[in-house]
Amino acid sequence: MNWISQGGQQISTSLSRLFTTELFKIGSKSLSLSSIISLILLGLAVFFVSRSLSEWIKRKLLVRLKLDRGSREAIATVIGYFFATLGCLIVLQTAGIDLSSLTVLAGVLGIGFGFGLQNLASNFISGLTLLVEQPIKVGDFVEVDGLLGTVENISIRSTIVRTIDGVFVIVPNIRFVENNIINWSYRDPKCCIHIPVGVAYGSDTVSVTEALLAAARMESGVLSYPSPKVWFKSFGESCLNFELLVWIDEPPNSDPIKSSLNFHIEHELRHRHIKTPFPQRELSIKNIEQLNTLVNKSSDTEVTDGKEPSQKTVPSEPIHPVSKSPSNLTLRDLLRRVTYFESCKDLELRQLIEYGYRQLFPAGQVVCLENEPGDSFYIILTGSVEVFSERAQKYIATLHDGEFFGEMSLLLGIPRSATVRTLSDTILFVVDRNDLQKLLQEHRDLADQIAQTLSQRQQALRDLGLLTEDGLGEKPFIWIRKRIQSLFGI
Repeated sequence: MNWISQGGQQISTSLSRLFTTELFKIGSKSLSLSSIISLILLGLAVFFVSRSLSEWIKRKLLVRLKLDRGSREAIATVIGYFFATLGCLIVLQTAGIDLSSLTVLAGVLGIGFGFGLQNLASNFISGLTLLVEQPIKVGDFVEVDGLLGTVENISIRSTIVRTIDGVFVIVPNIRFVENNIINWSYRDPKCCIHIPVGVAYGSDTVSVTEALLAAARMESGVLSYPSPKVWFKSFGESCLNFELLVWIDEPPNSDPIKSSLNFHIEHELRHRHIKTPFPQRELSIKNIEQLNTLVNKSSDTEVTDGKEPSQKTVPSEPIHPVSKSPSNLTLRDLLRRVTYFESCKDLELRQLIEYGYRQLFPAGQVVCLENEPGDSFYIILTGSVEVFSERAQKYIATLHDGEFFGEMSLLLGIPRSATVRTLSDTILFVVDRNDLQKLLQEHRDLADQIAQTLSQRQQALRDLGLLTEDGLGEKPFIWIRKRIQSLFGI
């Protein structure tokens, strides 16, 4: 048994010498295998603690400050690197290593970075630049080198981008610093997308404008402000080139929105019998006279069994009469029925169509409710509506073609003073608050008519006890006209 114990002691002594034998010195500090293992374990502990602290700050503290996701990720990453570096310095000082003795080692590493690790050093510095300056942040929708995707993580070496196809791509940070980057989410996610459309020569440009704007307003992803626009881009080889401009606030959904808009555009163009032409090409044939001679000879030798060649008749398509009901009329024709716009030219009506849109309300439908905020102005194109007060249970008025409503809430900044309900199938021309200024600037007579009508309606509401005195003075028309001038600069 003694030899067993002696052997164990020799092994223990050998292991002790292995772990305690000096391997090298850093300054005046001797490092053995055991001290190196201790430093590694302490370094891993520092890394784990700094990472946990960074995650806690990101998920607990920064969330309470209501910072956006990109700012939280950047701040937490910088704090994590700071604590990791500070912890490593503390571990080295505690182990007795003089940091000044690492100057030579740092110089050697610097030379290594300069020659052998240029890309790593560039990505490292670029990562620090992205985290500090934040030209892009986690959660931003970016385009780099033709790659579209959402930034998922920014580290010291690389950035992870998730494409719209759900693929994760690791992009070196240097690309975000040296190349031109499109950041669709920078400051304001609102952006404009362009939809090119070509129609046949001879198409009515006003009808094309109405079709494209109607398609834009059918898409829920398109913002109402800024309102959609239609540009006449150029005269093409075989078509008139238009472009529909719409604004969205969800850049990652730009492709689905474009697809949906194309479906709506095709439907609206087909509904209005507007053709999208095929490309036209001119064909030049040489020796046309010889070709005609050969064709004539072949026709003369054709066998017809003694009968005259029969002529095939192509049955013509039946012509269906176009209904002239208001629902089948263009918005241009409906606007011309309104007194304020009856003398407008086609180009003026095309501009007017960009300010508002047509909306059909079936009989008995409520257009706006009493005491709700008002953000739209309505002109009756066809049909009729009833205005009444639910609070007082009183009938106020009936409005017909060419009359308007909704101006009181917009101009006075008060909720809807009454409820409006359609009495029959009614087509309204709806103008949102932001486009009303452009409409009144182009049509000053409409602004005067609104001021006159509003003063009369206010007096009627006062007589019914539905509107309190608001201090307009003895001449409410003048006050209202000044109000329009101050609000819309006209």
